[in-house]
Amino acid sequence: MRRELQQSVVCLLVLAAAGPVAADVAAGKTKARACAVCHGPMGISNAPDAPSLAGQPERYLVEQLKAYRSGKRHHEVMSVIAKPLSDDDVRDLSAWYASLVIEVKSP
Repeated sequence: MRRELQQSVVCLLVLAAAGPVAADVAAGKTKARACAVCHGPMGISNAPDAPSLAGQPERYLVEQLKAYRSGKRHHEVMSVIAKPLSDDDVRDLSAWYASLVIEVKSP
């Protein structure tokens, strides 16, 4: 029994050291097609009440999508859209939008 416990602990430590599952940017791009209606095909919104998502920090996007999904943050449309998203969906979408480079130029 002690040997099994030691093996379990070692396994958990190896998994913990591996860190979180990496997001799939390509999958996020595909999933983002549904978001394009409000947030634009490249994450730049033309709608006055929808924010641009391109170039936003991945961690921020993950937190906001999870907040919509849980009901902690409410928006008439986003609360419904985010509800069925899996953790993988959230990571992939966030990685896609964070991967888009925004360039700011001085006038």
